[in-house]
Amino acid sequence: MTEPEGIPPLGEEVRRHLLRLGPEAGVADLAEAWPAAVGGEIARNAWPARVRRDGTLVVHVRDAIWGFELSQRADEIRPRLPGSPPLTFVPGPLPDADPAPAQPPIAPVRVTIEQTRTAAGWTAEIADEQLRELVARAAAASLARAVAAARDDRLV
Repeated sequence: MTEPEGIPPLGEEVRRHLLRLGPEAGVADLAEAWPAAVGGEIARNAWPARVRRDGTLVVHVRDAIWGFELSQRADEIRPRLPGSPPLTFVPGPLPDADPAPAQPPIAPVRVTIEQTRTAAGWTAEIADEQLRELVARAAAASLARAVAAARDDRLV
């Protein structure tokens, strides 16, 4: 790559320095090394967020208490990380390590003709045919679920 006219070429050393100080420099490597460097408990409550232009690793923590505790342990943590960056701890968002468990799918139920007729009666006054059909199906399923729950006779 050639430099534009009138602009002196940057030395390789300056290029490396600029890349190192860029906002994305090293975050991936630091995040990868973080759990092994600090252990599971700390990794659940603190996570590398970004690298400042001066090379300081900004670590988001769950709250100010974690920030204080880890600030006291920064000299212990720093040498375990690639490049041994200076550390600063601030409250901030953490990756969702344990997302809320997905709700299990609702088991299908048997809808009887009686339940379908009852639901159709309840929805007969709905003018929009498509809406009436959807509400009637939902009402019939709700009736069937109530009966199944009462008998504990759900289909799986």
